[in-house]
Amino acid sequence: MLPVLTAIGAGLSALSALKSLVTAPSDKPAASPGQTASNVAQSQAAAAGATAPGTANGSDMQDRFLKLLVTQMKNQDPLNPLDNAQVTSQMAQISTVGGIDKLNSTISALSTSLLASQSVQSASIIGHDVYAVGSTLNLNGKATGGFDLKQDADRVFVSITDSAGSLVRTLELPGAKAGLSAFEWDGKTDAGGTAKNGTYVFQLTAARANVTIPIEPLMAGRVGGVSLGNGMKLNLEGGGEIGMADLKRIL
Repeated sequence: MLPVLTAIGAGLSALSALKSLVTAPSDKPAASPGQTASNVAQSQAAAAGATAPGTANGSDMQDRFLKLLVTQMKNQDPLNPLDNAQVTSQMAQISTVGGIDKLNSTISALSTSLLASQSVQSASIIGHDVYAVGSTLNLNGKATGGFDLKQDADRVFVSITDSAGSLVRTLELPGAKAGLSAFEWDGKTDAGGTAKNGTYVFQLTAARANVTIPIEPLMAGRVGGVSLGNGMKLNLEGGGEIGMADLKRIL
């Protein structure tokens, strides 16, 4: 018995409040010789969670564990007392469960605080022109798009298609430096006509001499609002929305 009390140390002083449980009848089954207190505590916590969701947390499991440990020590075989290492291991396990529960609560609170902070920051972007990852052009008399080059390029080609996938216009842009650049489409078609206002898709090809250069298309637009539903989104004037993570430049 003495080695067990030594392993528990100061923790047993907190068990004095549970004395009434030791002496009073309980409707909870005591731990059987083949079960550890932590195993029984976890089983009862699972059963409690099934009948009353959200009521069993890390603190509840610690309380159950301590109560079961006292009962197990009271009913132990004097000729075969609890093993010191076993008790220490059980206490470490139940402490880990409680620590994880507190960590989850902390992360949840931090996530809520971060979302509120992002909401305030996003509101300040309303009315600003932005560039974000995407290949959409919103034509309203004219349309603006952009691209991000990994290296300097001698030539950049832009192919613009309509919603049916038909080629409307091909633009050849002069050389561009590595980094973000913009281009403008005046709405003219290759056939000499004027395209209808609406949404179009563009593809890019960049080259230096005879070598193809990696290029990323960027859509441009003015932020008209912010949506806080499933993930924060910036609503663009004229239609479309972009995620905060896709932003490349704010003007």
